[in-house]
Amino acid sequence: MMTPPKGLDAQNVLADADLCVKCGLCLPQCPTYGLTQNEADSPRGRIAQVQGLYSGLISRGAGVASHLDGCLSCRRCEVVCPANVPYSRILDAGRARLAEGQPARTRTTRVLAFFLISPAGRLFTRLFLSVYRRSGLQFLLRKSRLLGRGRLARLESLLPRIQRWPAGKVLETDERVSSPKRQRIGLFRGCVSSLLEQDSITAMERLLNAAGYQAVAVSAQTCCGALHQHSGLLEPAKRLARINVSAFAGLDGIASGTSGCAASLRDYADLLPAEGAVFAARVKDFSQWILPKADALQFHALPLRAALHVPCTARNVLGSDGALRQLLERIPQLELLELDAAQSCCGAAGSHFLSHPEQADRLLAPKLKTIASLRPDIVISANIGCSMHLAAGLVRTNSLEEVPPVLHPAQVLAAALCASVSRS
Repeated sequence: MMTPPKGLDAQNVLADADLCVKCGLCLPQCPTYGLTQNEADSPRGRIAQVQGLYSGLISRGAGVASHLDGCLSCRRCEVVCPANVPYSRILDAGRARLAEGQPARTRTTRVLAFFLISPAGRLFTRLFLSVYRRSGLQFLLRKSRLLGRGRLARLESLLPRIQRWPAGKVLETDERVSSPKRQRIGLFRGCVSSLLEQDSITAMERLLNAAGYQAVAVSAQTCCGALHQHSGLLEPAKRLARINVSAFAGLDGIASGTSGCAASLRDYADLLPAEGAVFAARVKDFSQWILPKADALQFHALPLRAALHVPCTARNVLGSDGALRQLLERIPQLELLELDAAQSCCGAAGSHFLSHPEQADRLLAPKLKTIASLRPDIVISANIGCSMHLAAGLVRTNSLEEVPPVLHPAQVLAAALCASVSRS
C-alpha cells in the first residue's frame, strides 16, 4: 500500500467521501456519464477514485486524472443526492492530490491566472482586446475565414464581439444619492467579466440603485479563485479568498452577475471556515437582490424573442434561476423561449471548454440546434463562460449576419428600465 497524501487532511476528505452510499441516483443527472456511459466518469465513480487516492490504494496516473479532470463541476449530482454528499469539495480535494509536486499539471492555470489576475497581465489583455476588437481586425478575420477551422480559429471565436446594445438612460443624480437607510451592496466584477462584460456590470449597478440599494464599487477585490480551486491549487485559491473577504468587509451584501463566480464565493465557507462562512452568507446573484424590490422598477416594452440559457451554477448552487425568470417576465413584449427543457450543461464549465473542447462541443451542440430552430433575436446567459461558449459556437456554425447577440440578463433589464423609478 502506498503512503497516503500529506497536503490535505486525508481523514476529512475520506469522511466526506464515505457519505456516498453509491446509490446511483446521480448517474442520470451527470452530463459526462451520459456521454461516456463509463462509471469512472460518474459522480460516484469519481468519489471512489478520490477515496483510492487518499487511502493510498491507487496511484496518481493519467487514467485517474482524465476522469477527475473530465468533470464539469455542474453540481447537479449534489441537488439529487439523498445523503448530501459534498461532491464538489471532494473533487477539488482529488485534483489537489493530483497537483501535488506536479507543476506541469497546473501550468495552463498559472498562465491564464497571469493574464486574468496580475495587474501587468490584465493591462496587456485589456489593451490587446481593445485593439483587436475595435480596429476591425476581428471582423476581417472572421469574415474572410482566414484562420480556417483549426485550434487557432476556435480560440479566436471565444473572443466576443463588441455588442451594440442599448444600455438605457443613465439614472439621474438624485436617484443615486446615498442614504443611511439603503443597504450597501458590493458588486463583484469577476476577472473575465470585467474584461469582457463591462456593460453588464454597469447595468447591474444601475438596476441595484434603481431598486433602492446603494451599489458599491469595491476596488480592492480580486478573482474569485475558481480557476485555482478547480485545478487543485487550493492555497492560491485561499489567498484570493482572503483578499475578497477583506475587500467586501462592512457591506450589507455582495451581488454577482456571474453565477460561476458566485458559486465559488459561496465555497469560501469551505476554503476559509472561520471568516469565509460569514462572507458566503452575504453572496447572492444580482437577480436575487433585485426581485424582492422589483415593484420599485418600471420597464418599457422590448418586442423581442429571447432564448434563455440557465447556467448550471445558477440552478444547482445559487437557486437564482427562478428570480431571473421572474424579472425578465416583467418586461412587456419580451418573449422568453426555452433553450433547453432538460436544463443540461452547455459544456463551458469554467475553463473546461478550453481544456476539453471536443466534449464541450458535444454538450453544446443540442443548444446550438435549438437556437437555429427558434431563431431568437437575442440569447440570454448569466454566466460569462457559458456566454463565451455559446457565442463562439454560433460564430463557428453561422455567418456573421445570422448570429444573435449573447447578452447578460442585466443588459436586457437595464435597457428596458424606465428612467422614472420609485425611490422606496
